[in-house]
Amino acid sequence: MHRETRITVLITLLFFLSCGLFAQMSDQQVIQELRKYENSGMSQQQILTELQRKGVTTAQLQRLRAQYEERQNVTDGGVESNYDPSEKSFRDMSEIPVITAQTVQAAPEDRVYGQDFFTAGNLTFAPNMNMPTPANYVLGPGDEVIIDVWGNSELNVRYTITPDGHITVPGLGRIMLNGLNVQQAEAKIRNEFSSIYSDLDSSAPGTFLAISVGNVRTIKVNVMGEVVTPGTYTLSSFASAFHALYVSGGPSKIGSLRNIRIFRAGRNVATVDLYEYLMKGDNTGDINLHDGDIVMVEPYSTLAQITGEVRRPMWYEMREDETLEDLIRFAGGFSGNAYRANVTLHRKGVNEMEAHTLNQPEYASFKMQDGDRIEVGDILDKYSNMVEITGAVERPGKYAVGDRIKTVRDLVEIALGPTGDAYLYRALLYREQDDLRQTMESFDLDALLNNRIADIPLRKNDRLHVPSIFSIEDSLTISVGGSVRAPGNYPFALNMRIEDALLRAGGLSEEASTARVDIYRRIKDPSSTTVPRTMSEVYTFTLEEGKIVSSDPTFVLQPFDQIVVRRSPGYEAQENVTIAGEILFGGRYAKRMRNERLSSLVERAGGLTEYAYVKGAKLQRRSTPEEIERSRKALMTQARIGSDSTFVDELDLSMQYVGIDLEKALKNPGGSDDIILREGDVLTIPQFNNTVKISGGVMYPNTVTYQKNLKLGGYVRQAGGYSRLAMKSKPFVIYANGKVATGRWARIEPGCEIVVPEKPDREPMSLQGILGISTSIASIALLISNLVK
Repeated sequence: MHRETRITVLITLLFFLSCGLFAQMSDQQVIQELRKYENSGMSQQQILTELQRKGVTTAQLQRLRAQYEERQNVTDGGVESNYDPSEKSFRDMSEIPVITAQTVQAAPEDRVYGQDFFTAGNLTFAPNMNMPTPANYVLGPGDEVIIDVWGNSELNVRYTITPDGHITVPGLGRIMLNGLNVQQAEAKIRNEFSSIYSDLDSSAPGTFLAISVGNVRTIKVNVMGEVVTPGTYTLSSFASAFHALYVSGGPSKIGSLRNIRIFRAGRNVATVDLYEYLMKGDNTGDINLHDGDIVMVEPYSTLAQITGEVRRPMWYEMREDETLEDLIRFAGGFSGNAYRANVTLHRKGVNEMEAHTLNQPEYASFKMQDGDRIEVGDILDKYSNMVEITGAVERPGKYAVGDRIKTVRDLVEIALGPTGDAYLYRALLYREQDDLRQTMESFDLDALLNNRIADIPLRKNDRLHVPSIFSIEDSLTISVGGSVRAPGNYPFALNMRIEDALLRAGGLSEEASTARVDIYRRIKDPSSTTVPRTMSEVYTFTLEEGKIVSSDPTFVLQPFDQIVVRRSPGYEAQENVTIAGEILFGGRYAKRMRNERLSSLVERAGGLTEYAYVKGAKLQRRSTPEEIERSRKALMTQARIGSDSTFVDELDLSMQYVGIDLEKALKNPGGSDDIILREGDVLTIPQFNNTVKISGGVMYPNTVTYQKNLKLGGYVRQAGGYSRLAMKSKPFVIYANGKVATGRWARIEPGCEIVVPEKPDREPMSLQGILGISTSIASIALLISNLVK
């Protein structure tokens, strides 16, 4: 292939790949997709979903399926398959039957009843070859006849009926059996054999004879007309009309299910109506076929659809003498919610659709036409005698207006009366007017129930609401906080006391103080016209030691009181610190005092070992939330200046190192270098490290041996000297204890690291950039010159 051709093919492929999600796929592309899915293990529904996602339409799939069906070749011996067993694939990949007509499922009401009957793999109608031969089975050429004689004489022989219809028995000659049923053939054979066995037909027989059929013959049947795969099929002589339809794929989309004719020797011997079998279980039409029979499936004449409130909404094939009543019967009858008085008919007119309303008396006589659609509506979701009661009654719900319920009093009594929280002084009655607008009437229900006002007659769709006192008040709660196990808001109850509230909150926590419990109470004066100066009332109580008993057991809580149990000043949880490295007894220690310092921790741990490098001691400290937020803000400010703030969110700021001088702290306990320890601190004392690390802007970052009198520049020379981008005037030294010193004269100690910062590496300006700047400078110069002039 030439280079230009390869480029063209590549561009075409890229175009199809980029447009596959936006345009409908061609037929050839669909076939290529089917090749990929053939052995993928995906179900047909999964393949269909994937193809539709790529732009394949349902109509396109159905058209490809129709092309596949049309390309099936019919031979005299049966249907020639497009499957090649040697290649284990299809000869024509465009005919892969992955997407069948049944895969593209339509909505239930859009399917034709019975059309998918013969596609069910579990219903083949194949004849049972293990059953006894029926007495009415008609023998013919190819059938094997088994003759069994027993009694005074024994004989068991098998004969196959010859093409001209007889069997030849030694000593008896030819016996013609063609066209006889099994019962007739047995009588004829018995008569012939009686000349050999004298006691076969005597009044007291001692010899008995019976015949049966062994291997049955095959017959050839033509299945014609509107079937999926018409052709000539070789079947068992036991095969029926239904089995012939099954092997041919059943009626096609335009094939009739109710006008299937069986022709034998030029005569119409039977007409099969599948609806009789599907709806009534009547299989008398499933007659046994004979050799040379023709099964003819005619096109349907009338299809009508029924939807809505029927049990089986679908399309149904109708005969000319059938009516709308039959269509409703086919659909399983009306559903329980159906409106039966009339239905709506949609019928094709000359130029446009027409709608008709058919009343119930017309159902039995109205004839259906092809394409008619019937819609069955549902009854209205309204009641002609229903009222409802809601709210604070014992049994709220809907009730029927009648002899027992006529008034509001009757409705309240049938609902078992109001509950204890009912607000009886203003009940609400919602009422529907003749124009369907809602009105509301309010009245004193207590006065009505006690006959102080007249009772109110009910109407249909009335709704009586009895309010609850809880629905017209705020949700009453109290708040419990401080040193309790489950702080929060809890429902208020009458006569609730401090002890009750504390128990409701799980009791006191370990750090709780029994010396002080504060209660804050809001000030309420509904009739006040001025702003009070006092915002709340404060009450303070104590609790008995070891008990949840208030110093004033008579104090009763009110709604929205806030109870706060203070933390005991005499309670301290342990604070732990850790010491590790060159120490005699390393590990975790609990602080003995609030202000315990470094020197005290070293002393408690048994002191330093002889290998300890005191100057390199390092302290790691857990950051508080305030310190973390402060560090994050500082880093964000610095990052915004550098136009790169994404890395800040990825940093772990929960731990920090504190620069310490443990040598001075141990020499001067309690001094400024002997810092106070904090919860979670980790003090690490390393071994002596006689090296110095050089990194950053040097030619060869390296670690070298510490030399006592060597300055910073000397160590840089041991790393190959400064690099091209090194900031020579700004080196800094990080000591082993975490402290930092800057400048070229910083002191060098064992275990430290020398860091030489680098300037950012800027790319050299291109020729286009230089020309651009030159043009800009020239333009500015010209502008200044013109201004001066």
